[in-house]
Amino acid sequence: MKKLLFIYLLLTGLFVFYVYNFQSENASTPEWSEDELKGSMDETYVMVTFQVGIDYWKRALKGFEDAAEALNVSVEYRGAMQYDVNEEITVLEQVIARNPAGIAISTMDPEALNPVINKAVDAGIPVVLFDSDAPESKAYSFLGTDNYYAGVEAANKMAELVNEKGEVGIITHQHLNHMERTQGFQDTIFMDYPDMKVVSIKDGRGDQMLSKEAAQEMMQEYPDLEGIFVTEAVGGVGVGKATLANNLQDQVKIISFDTDKGTLDMIKDGTISATLAQGSWEMGYWSLQFLFHLNHDLLEEKDKKAPLPRFVDTGITIVTKDNVDSYYPQ
Repeated sequence: MKKLLFIYLLLTGLFVFYVYNFQSENASTPEWSEDELKGSMDETYVMVTFQVGIDYWKRALKGFEDAAEALNVSVEYRGAMQYDVNEEITVLEQVIARNPAGIAISTMDPEALNPVINKAVDAGIPVVLFDSDAPESKAYSFLGTDNYYAGVEAANKMAELVNEKGEVGIITHQHLNHMERTQGFQDTIFMDYPDMKVVSIKDGRGDQMLSKEAAQEMMQEYPDLEGIFVTEAVGGVGVGKATLANNLQDQVKIISFDTDKGTLDMIKDGTISATLAQGSWEMGYWSLQFLFHLNHDLLEEKDKKAPLPRFVDTGITIVTKDNVDSYYPQ
């Protein structure tokens, strides 16, 4: 018996050794020189977003700029001033006309920008999407949050805050990202927390005042409301102000999204219980890295049809009073 066991172990070891050697010999490691990972300052990549004045884009732009410094290339930031899809299309058309080395785009609509995105790709300009996707476009990749999963995490945190029972509401926005967050939250409450119920969903339209009004209506309609999940940062501050105005900040737990200063300040003073921080720096940094590799043809020949992963989840982190200080700009 011992002899058979010894032979079995010996044969297993030889097989593992063979597989390891085979994989090592056939693994294709790109042989990039240091020069290949350096561009030139006249090589310009452009980030395009919407609502360019809001705080949210600052970390993504910082990641984009940090990657540019590492790669020795230039970057520009362009976008629509308002939440206006036609304005973003116009800006993108202007960017394409300048024939940049690559474009990273956050689109406010999953379909409306497809023709102009495809126009850029057909013209030989590498395009990746970040934060907001256009899945039917020809863009090479999307880097952003798994928004459904973010809603799941928000539901789990809300359950913890309200001891897994009571009525909760959602204030959201008619945008794909926010709809996915809403769905993840709803599904998780329904499936995992039988003593909790989502009693109201209102559209705050990404506006602080409208979100405040929606929260006030919700709290009047449901006086026993235990918590509100807000799927975006501007609305979160509005909901916080609504609880303060009605002296309900101790009763109604708020979970918001993102890490603008107003949200962080309200977490610090206890008005907002938690917020979900997206990996926005990572979105910007890896968007430029992807564009650079596409532009410099640094991908393996066998990967040319699909040279990049279609989706890269840049992750989320739950921010509370315990770790809020680390999210303020340094």
